[in-house]
Amino acid sequence: MITGASSGIGAEIAREYARRGVPLILTARREDRLAQLADELRARVPIEIISADLADPTAPARLCDEIERRRLPVRILVNNAGYGVPGRYRSKDWKTHADFLQVMLGATSELTWRLLPSICAHGQGRIINVASFAALVPAADGQTLYAPAKAYLVKFSEALSLENADRGVHVTALCPGFTWSEFHDVTGTRAMMSKLPKWMWLHADAVARAGIDAAERGQVVVVPGAFYKTMYCLIRHLPDSWALKLMGRNSGKIRKVD
Repeated sequence: MITGASSGIGAEIAREYARRGVPLILTARREDRLAQLADELRARVPIEIISADLADPTAPARLCDEIERRRLPVRILVNNAGYGVPGRYRSKDWKTHADFLQVMLGATSELTWRLLPSICAHGQGRIINVASFAALVPAADGQTLYAPAKAYLVKFSEALSLENADRGVHVTALCPGFTWSEFHDVTGTRAMMSKLPKWMWLHADAVARAGIDAAERGQVVVVPGAFYKTMYCLIRHLPDSWALKLMGRNSGKIRKVD
């Protein structure tokens, strides 16, 4: 099952799994986009679509009830649904932040909890949590909750990996950097982000393959792309105060901070 499967990395993960012959359950808010993707992939594998808005706290339970009603065994879970909230913390009302936290943390945690017995029952289960390179470096000014939420996914993945390794379950946190997708269109930062050099950008299909390959070999944290691997190594060796100051000087280039 892939959440947030209607576009971007989620859709490319669906396409990659379909190429590998894995039947799919696709979920997202936009049922029309899910239907289009299902029509594209149905010639390769069986596809089920279930629309759900994970900002609704009741959605994870209802989604899992529907999966059970259709008798769909889940061996692989991809927690991909997510977005960013542009601007500084007090520039948005609390409902906006609460919905964000529900999608990024609440829904991911609950879906994993509810589906884990099915995933473990297969003996070769996989969980991919789509985090971000932002989880691994000092937080930037703007989109205040984004990096903390993604850092949670990394630690969540590490803990789940240790807990379930003896059951044959591989858990992976996928941590891509800037990736060509609708993400920056939704946050209204496309014009700003387009000023960044093209070599800083990853393609969503390559990110999808990196995540799936990492899960298959049991790698817990994967950073796609040579540039981001190098940056991660460099930042890990900088004093925290230096790294934070460096991010502070450059936040305006990568975040909308008004």
